[in-house]
Amino acid sequence: MRFGITSFLTDRSIGPAELAHELDARGFDSVFVPEHTHIPTGRKTPAPMGEPLPEYYRQLLDPFVALTAVACASPRLRVGTGICLVAQRDPFVLAKEVATLDLLSGGRFLFGIGFGWNEDELSDHGVAYKERRDVVRDKVLAMRALWTQDEASHDGMYVSFESSWSWPKPVQQPGLSVLLGGTGGPQLFRHIAEYGDGRIPIGGRGVARQLPDVQRAYEDAGRDASTIRIVPMGTIPEPGKLEHFRSLGIDDVVLGVESGPRERILPVLDRFAEIVAPFRDP
Repeated sequence: MRFGITSFLTDRSIGPAELAHELDARGFDSVFVPEHTHIPTGRKTPAPMGEPLPEYYRQLLDPFVALTAVACASPRLRVGTGICLVAQRDPFVLAKEVATLDLLSGGRFLFGIGFGWNEDELSDHGVAYKERRDVVRDKVLAMRALWTQDEASHDGMYVSFESSWSWPKPVQQPGLSVLLGGTGGPQLFRHIAEYGDGRIPIGGRGVARQLPDVQRAYEDAGRDASTIRIVPMGTIPEPGKLEHFRSLGIDDVVLGVESGPRERILPVLDRFAEIVAPFRDP
């Protein structure tokens, strides 16, 4: 198995480059960072993890800038968004950011995406909360055209453009992985089967129970169910849980590390490295 970490990197936490060096030194394989462009002070929707909303949500670094710093600091760590809020981004700019980071990292980028829980944040970007899933779908399909076609075009409800050039293309052709977050259910599984490559369930709860449903959605879409990537995100490592993941054929797990400065983060990394050592790839 391979192990990465996800953490809320902010202007007060350990820096991306320093974190990359420390992860390399402990044999970790990847780093994922989340995204919020801003946090409106008044919110219609409560935080999914409970209130009050942690302060670091309002201080997040831009994920693509932070991950570029990680990729430059480490020649081996895979870098990923966990997750990128696609509905809130311009698809042309985002397609180029993804492709550029994949190019500069030598094909080490994993594109974790989500739909967004903060209604006010989405509204500030001109996205209706009830439409966000359809917006994400349309934008990802448009970006896939830009990544894979020399002369790309797309005709969708939210994104439409005539024949266009866009480079660079991702190094990973055609295999740049789009991994979807979100609550497990038929709608999410249909999205994954149509335009994704796998899912990043928070914590990994319910993965075994839901796996047959994901596989069935893949098969219904005419895709090979054995190619689904399941990457539990933000997991707290426990030997029994890791053994369970391994028994399901999951070979990538991303551990959750709380946001904080170097002196608070390094002991956590030491402890996690010791716990996962028996499960690492030889």
